[in-house]
Parts: sequence; C-alpha cells; structure tokens
Amino acid sequence: MNGRVQRMSFQQFMELTTTLLPLLLVMAVDSTRTVAASSSNQQCGNSLQQTLKLTRLAQKESVLLIKTYAAQGEMSELFCKVSVNDVPDPNISGLEPSERIASIYTHLQAFMAHFKRVYEQQTDLQLPSSPLLGELTVVSARSRDLAALMNGFYQSLFPNLPMPEPAGGPTMLPPPQNVFQQKVYGCAVLRTYKEFLSNVARELRTLKGKVCRRRMETNTFLLRMT
Repeated sequence: MNGRVQRMSFQQFMELTTTLLPLLLVMAVDSTRTVAASSSNQQCGNSLQQTLKLTRLAQKESVLLIKTYAAQGEMSELFCKVSVNDVPDPNISGLEPSERIASIYTHLQAFMAHFKRVYEQQTDLQLPSSPLLGELTVVSARSRDLAALMNGFYQSLFPNLPMPEPAGGPTMLPPPQNVFQQKVYGCAVLRTYKEFLSNVARELRTLKGKVCRRRMETNTFLLRMT
C-alpha cells in the first residue's frame, strides 16, 4: 500500500514539475529582459546627465566670460547692447528628438567657428596676457567637448540614422569688420551662446524623461518579441 502511495506521489510530483518548469523558464527569461531594458535606460540617463552637467558648467563659464568682456572699458557695456545678425540663432529646431539633438550639435559646431573668429579679432585688440583670451580659449574648448558628447549621445540613440548636415551649409562668418564692429560682434556671439546654452539645458531635461523612457519601452518590446 505504501509503495503504491509513493509511486502516485512521485508521479504527481513529476506532473507538477512538467507543468511548472515552462512557466518558471518564461518568468526567468522575462526577468532577464526587463533587467536588460532597465540597464539600457540607465545608460541613456547617465549619458544625458553627463551632458547636462557639462552644459551647466559651460553656462557658468560663459557668464564669467561676458563679465570679463564687459569690463574692458567704459564703452564695452554699450557694445553688448547692440544687436547684430551675423550670429547663430540660439533656438533649437526640429520636432523629433533626433532632429533636436542634431540641431544642438550643429549649433555647437557653428559657435565654434564664431569663437575662432572672435579669438582672432581679440588677439589683435588685447595684450597676450589678457584674461579675456584665456577665458575665450576655455569656453571654445568646452563647446568642442559638449559637441563631442552630443554626437556620442545621438549615435547611441540613433545608430542607424546619420547625423544630418546643417540645413544652411557651412557656417557663414561676417565679412571684415572695423574695431567697433569687432567688439559688437564679439559680445553678440557670447550673449547668444549663453542664451543657447540655457535652451540646451532646458532641452536636455525634457529629453531625459522622453527619449530614455521611450528607449526602455522600445527595448522591452523588442526583447519580448525575440
């Protein structure tokens, strides 16, 4: 009698195991996929957070640079109040996240060209020991670093979508200028760049909740389909 009970119990155990094993395997695979999607989302967030941190640092440095620029003389503040047209637009364009990230990158490329021109002009107007030249170098280098981060972030999000070329072609710099025009142009570039960085910081905060969450949802869906 006991042997018969033992055989029945063992048979029931095997039937239960056969029923539960596929379910446990599905649960394990699903858990692994969720962890993978969560890890991808975390990488996206970390990359964006690093870019935002560098943007904020560049903002602070641009504010200090404008103060240094305005402290050159009595007329310097007046130079910074004059509007000019030969500078990049500080506004970010595009509807889709890929377009807006690309817009940030191309704007940074344009500003680097303008920084180079401003530095060349100020080299003729300043003493070699001028702190303005040193701060211009720092801000220009920071812009280059920020552009590299934005490019890397774009490539990680859209690996199959090449970075588009600037809509207007190569950056257009102003024609030769007199000293007054150079000083006005220099301050206009710096003021516009500071405004642009404020827009970038705002955009990155928006993208953090939009792009990274969407990427996690997409990865989870694709993993479930495999």
